[in-house]
Amino acid sequence: MASWNVREELSLENRLRRTYYELLRDELDQFLIQNALIDSYRNFVSRKINYPFVEKRELKPRARIPDQEYESQNAFLLIFLEDTIPAAHKKYIRFFDANKTTKTNLLRSETLSLSSKYDRTQKYLESVNFYSFLKTLLPVDYALLIQRDPASKKTNRYSLTHYHVRIDWPIAEAAEDLARSLRYIPKDVYLYERGEKYAENVQKKFFEYYGLPDTAGGRRTAAIVSAQYLQRVPGIATVYAGSSESRALLRISERGVSRAVLMALSEKEMKTIATENKIAPQTLKKHYVVARKENKYVCIFQATYVCTNCSRSPDDGKLRDLKPDLSWLSIGGEHILPNPGVWRYPPIPYNTIYT
Repeated sequence: MASWNVREELSLENRLRRTYYELLRDELDQFLIQNALIDSYRNFVSRKINYPFVEKRELKPRARIPDQEYESQNAFLLIFLEDTIPAAHKKYIRFFDANKTTKTNLLRSETLSLSSKYDRTQKYLESVNFYSFLKTLLPVDYALLIQRDPASKKTNRYSLTHYHVRIDWPIAEAAEDLARSLRYIPKDVYLYERGEKYAENVQKKFFEYYGLPDTAGGRRTAAIVSAQYLQRVPGIATVYAGSSESRALLRISERGVSRAVLMALSEKEMKTIATENKIAPQTLKKHYVVARKENKYVCIFQATYVCTNCSRSPDDGKLRDLKPDLSWLSIGGEHILPNPGVWRYPPIPYNTIYT
């Protein structure tokens, strides 16, 4: 399995590429928060439907999420790679000539309505039309793939190369792969050789490792399977999933797992946050509030998760027994995020999940 290198282990050329990738990812984060959360909220408002705010208990590790889909919630799956997926991986990551983002393919697709004036450069991230192009494609089923253009070895140009990308790696194989890396099964043993109950427990822990209940729906399941598989591909990768069930933006990267949701805060809570962080209340409301709902302030809240000892590779490299009752994730950080596009103000710590 290929592994990614930290910045200090890279050549100067690849450090520059890593920097460029991370800058592009910062912009992508902002756009997807807007699309998954704020635009979804406005969908509910325009249809005169009360927005189903995520409850704090749903953000806890191992939490159960209500099994209900919301039509007004924007859903999508997007994969963003630092490098390029080699063709050898097409068996499980289904990207072919037929689903390249070419004019012929896009106009043939019944799910898209594009004018005949097709801008060939809009698939590149540096294009002024890129985010309009991305917004058009986000609702399309399956995943979008953004990767480095293999023809741009020196310039490291990134483009949205494929749409309608299917992730066809079985969940059992993904769970088996994780269990091997964490030393819960030997390298030469298959998951079901340990018995059906053991295999079932490993698959449940696989979902938990990525911050999901084992009943998670299609896009979120595809997201964690692809995140596990992409560890075989050179460079780092980031997987985003907007979910109509969890009403959240799931983000999986080399830094781990995070979930961003909308949270409604009272006037008292806003005053407390402002006081504790030495921010003027008006500054807080101007740069961190995306909407007002009666006497509540709607903000973007992000929970980040960290692995426990059970879900890290053992230091001694020895095999160990799976103990399903032990947690594989804990809360690593809780923050209120500034509104997309806010330049000056950082995320604000706000520990609330267990209060």
